[in-house]
Amino acid sequence: MSLPVHLVPTLAGVGVGDEVTVEGDEAHHAVAVRRLRVGERVVLTDGAGVAVEGPVASTGKRVFTLAVETVSAAPPPVPEVVVVQALPKGERGELAVEVLTEIGVARVVPWAASRSVAVWKGERAAKSLAKWRATAREAAKQARRSWFPEVAELASTAEVSALVAEADLAVVLHEEATSSLAAVEVPAGRIVVVVGPEGGLSDDEVAAFAAAGAVPVRLGLEVLRTSTAGVAAVAALLARTERWA
Repeated sequence: MSLPVHLVPTLAGVGVGDEVTVEGDEAHHAVAVRRLRVGERVVLTDGAGVAVEGPVASTGKRVFTLAVETVSAAPPPVPEVVVVQALPKGERGELAVEVLTEIGVARVVPWAASRSVAVWKGERAAKSLAKWRATAREAAKQARRSWFPEVAELASTAEVSALVAEADLAVVLHEEATSSLAAVEVPAGRIVVVVGPEGGLSDDEVAAFAAAGAVPVRLGLEVLRTSTAGVAAVAALLARTERWA
């Protein structure tokens, strides 16, 4: 049975025999919702590669402590996968973030595509971004990730083009593309996958990304929803890497 995972701000300098204190909402969820008990074994991670494991030493109303028995450090996964996700409508954005986190992406970049139905502005933008980040955090714990993904600030098309230009490989999922994702060579560096909105990419967007070095590709004959296209593409790429060997 997999042990529960909880996130802490840092594990810098923590060693075997130390005690780590978990406080705030994370501890409240563990103690009040999950009914965490003294002696139960759990994993703590800082989301930056370090994890510790051991039994719970004490619990309080919004706090618990862990007696560290093992410490592990994992390097960042290679290749690094960044997904640029056009804003979907409704709760499909959180769905996309959840499955992309579970599959192991390093960063999710929300993108205001020209044909996105959803619009992030003002207070709505702040709330929506907070939901995406909370979804990524919880999905990373569920997936037992040592490295948690970053959910970036909302990006413009120009900012996405800059990301594409810096990538070792960038692909744009496009139903009218003539190239197949299966034909693309997968590098060991940074991969950027651009996922358009339900209304599709505009010609200007495709041209801008291609000019920055992206390859327009299609997954197959089917047209996937924006909330699931990214995870299908990332899975197809990772299946050809050492990460999934």
